[in-house]
Amino acid sequence: MSDTHHTPEAGAAPATSAGSSQPTARAKGEPRFPDGPKADPAGSHFERRIRSFQPRRSRVTTGQADALQRLWSRWGLDIDGQRVIDLPELFGNARPVVLEIGFGMGEATAEMAAADPETNILAVDVHTPGQGNLLALAERKDLSHIRVGNGDAIILLREMLAPGSLAGLRVYFPDPWPKKRHHKRRLIQPDFLTLAATRLAPGAVVHCATDWEPYAEQMLDVLTAHPDFENTVPGGGFAPRPGHRPLTRFEGQGLDKGHVVNDLLFRRVPHKELPPTG
Repeated sequence: MSDTHHTPEAGAAPATSAGSSQPTARAKGEPRFPDGPKADPAGSHFERRIRSFQPRRSRVTTGQADALQRLWSRWGLDIDGQRVIDLPELFGNARPVVLEIGFGMGEATAEMAAADPETNILAVDVHTPGQGNLLALAERKDLSHIRVGNGDAIILLREMLAPGSLAGLRVYFPDPWPKKRHHKRRLIQPDFLTLAATRLAPGAVVHCATDWEPYAEQMLDVLTAHPDFENTVPGGGFAPRPGHRPLTRFEGQGLDKGHVVNDLLFRRVPHKELPPTG
């Protein structure tokens, strides 16, 4: 999962004025991308919580900056927590929607979208170069069923998605937070799964993948113990990598180094009926 604080990237190229190749200085407080993603879309509306994403800064290329400026108003979504999203309105159709949390530079997301044009993908990250890169890929490959979310996925799930509105959830290579004192920052925890379950339709699949074996074991334990999910693998355990999840360059490098990649595929069981009142 690629993550960054909502601040201008260190080393990012200065803004240029229209029709000029000369950089122009930005005034203090002026947004890096005036027509792009906001620096902190949720602002101070919500309480501080333990963050599951690791701050990371990197340079925004000219192409990524151009995509952010041109395409954000069409395919971007700032996660401000101020409204419940009408997903058919957001995508312009009523096709099923899969939420992807943490998409890196977006290559795998774009490949999966190209292979499955009947499924809408709401891809969320806080890494500005990755947001721009995925927007550029979506335009280049004519993938109009991708929307790029900017901000905290927890706020998106809790405040902006209707119950049962998602057909699936993908979490590929989230930050493993390897130090024991940081394990509480890992995304796949019982509370997160309880929240996600309320937004997933019955039968929706949660698909996680990681190359950090201790985290894979924790994911398996937490998902297996959660009453709202069941393992799609007969007898339990990890799943073979399904054909729809591309082998990424990052993953290939890890495999070359002897890393073990584990996939987990768990299905949302039917929603429990509330007991009658009165």
